[in-house]
Amino acid sequence: MGSFDFILAILALIIVTGAMVYTYRLGRRADTQATGQDSSISEKVQDHYVKKNPVFVSMFVATVLILLYIAYAALR
Repeated sequence: MGSFDFILAILALIIVTGAMVYTYRLGRRADTQATGQDSSISEKVQDHYVKKNPVFVSMFVATVLILLYIAYAALR
């Protein structure tokens, strides 16, 4: 395993760990809400629903990283 692969593995581990912590905190917050109705969605999220969704953001970051790795492997 080269140094670049090792750095990518560490970066992937950091991203996965951060996503797991974020998901856990979000789940705990949802469990503690006692109301049966959803809260209102802020105007910023309604205007930019794709940019504010962590699933779309993580997919975008993963796509960029994969494309960078493909370009690196092609030029190497």
